[in-house]
Amino acid sequence: MRPSLRKPAVIGALLLASVMLAIETADQGGRNGMAPSEHKTVTIPPLPQTAPPAQPGPFNFANVQQLAQERAAHDYRPTPQGLPSSLANLTYDQYRDIRFRPQSALWRNQSLFEVQFFHRGYRVRQRVNIYEVTPAGAGLIEYSPRLFTFGRLLKTPKLSTDVGFAGFRVHYPLQTPNYKDELLVFLGASYFRVLGRNQHYGASARGLAIDTAAQSGEEFPTFTDFWLVRPQPTDRSLILYALLDSKSVAGAYQFEIRPGEVTQVEVHCDLYPRHAIAKLGVAPLTSMFLFGDDGAARRFDDFRPEVHDSDGLMAETGHGQWIWRPLSNPKDLRVNRFIDENPHGFGLVQRDRNFADYQDVESQYESRPSYWVQPLGNWGKGGVELVEIPSDEEIHDNMVAYWVPDQAVGAGKPLSFAYLLSTFSANPHWPPGGRAIALRSGNPAVGDNKGRFGAGARRLLVEFAGGELDGLNGTQPVKAELSAENGQIDALTVQKVPESGVWRVAFVVTPKQKKPLVDLRCFLTLYGEVLSETWVYQWNP
Repeated sequence: MRPSLRKPAVIGALLLASVMLAIETADQGGRNGMAPSEHKTVTIPPLPQTAPPAQPGPFNFANVQQLAQERAAHDYRPTPQGLPSSLANLTYDQYRDIRFRPQSALWRNQSLFEVQFFHRGYRVRQRVNIYEVTPAGAGLIEYSPRLFTFGRLLKTPKLSTDVGFAGFRVHYPLQTPNYKDELLVFLGASYFRVLGRNQHYGASARGLAIDTAAQSGEEFPTFTDFWLVRPQPTDRSLILYALLDSKSVAGAYQFEIRPGEVTQVEVHCDLYPRHAIAKLGVAPLTSMFLFGDDGAARRFDDFRPEVHDSDGLMAETGHGQWIWRPLSNPKDLRVNRFIDENPHGFGLVQRDRNFADYQDVESQYESRPSYWVQPLGNWGKGGVELVEIPSDEEIHDNMVAYWVPDQAVGAGKPLSFAYLLSTFSANPHWPPGGRAIALRSGNPAVGDNKGRFGAGARRLLVEFAGGELDGLNGTQPVKAELSAENGQIDALTVQKVPESGVWRVAFVVTPKQKKPLVDLRCFLTLYGEVLSETWVYQWNP
């Protein structure tokens, strides 16, 4: 198995990227990585271990909560990241050649789950402490160079147990009972990736986001310690605990992973702020969008029709309204927040599922997973925030989405959140009704329309299908509820296209000001009953 690195997306002086390193396996080809940000080694007094190598007696989530509270009671001190020069000066290819020995996996042939570990080196410098939890207590999993092969590009280095691990991956018989596929990866900052059946790595999740896209710069909390609870031989779920730390906050996390066609990760987190936080991002998701089917491909000299890991932000509001916001690769940084109260869910979704949509044999974008966050309990007032970062290459993760609570985050005021993260390919229940499936645009000033519309006008066609829409006769009086902020709507029509069976909403939009962003919203109704999700689009004339 070879790791691949994805480069950071940069906004001027703001580095908006992770140190997540995704895994590219022999049966999961494609560009699946994310590069770490540059890191300088700092010499500081060593921290004591979070927990002793062996802690007798029961160990559970309450212990991690106590450790997080103790961390938060003191000023933040980053974990030392010093590495021997033999590891710090590795080339990219040399680091890729370091591989864990599968026969040394934790719980090898003892359960459905097995765990392999990542070596530190090159730019992957963050060290994490990893423990195994058994009925006898929590014991440190010790590093040894004998757990790895170092490949033909690198002789086996003489290393001590002080080197430690960079992260880990969980394997499980997801596809067939005869092979344990890679299911879950924790590597870099608080990032993790998880797969369902017949999926390949694409989007990422992470534990927490702080001040994303803020002028002050983003703060990246890190998981410094993990506790892996030993499963029984036939257990089909796995529990992990993690300790998160950063300048502003310490946190305790519990993950329960339930593999399947739709793999679910139930997350419980308790946060203990050291300082006030201006913008807290809960359940953050990160993805890549270069261009889609809306004409933006004209910016790129590329044979592929579309290039993206996700093509839209989907949300179900606390009032039960479904929202679909197609992603875009803007020329300038965009940040939009969708105000809500007690949301039912949100996610970064990959809807286009045919090879013909991408024509990319290597990357297999059609099998990239969608991530859906379902809050457990009431999250109160706040909003789902979407950050879109300009990018000119597909190696950048440039889409970020998370929940921002209205509740002020002050020092010493604990916060708790729980949610279910689902990774899926297609699901008819998200959303249950009609969906916006295509957007087309063109110059309205043709034929008899010359001179009819104002300067900067554009004709847009939005197509809907699915749910009750598919069974409706074209004579049914389906209406489009359409609005435009900073724009004027003309020539609105709604019709069912006989050749394709989709419902097409066509209109002309004219900006009311010079070069404004026009916010469009549209959904379909029949006799006052809502038949579709709400298509939300930000048009830049």
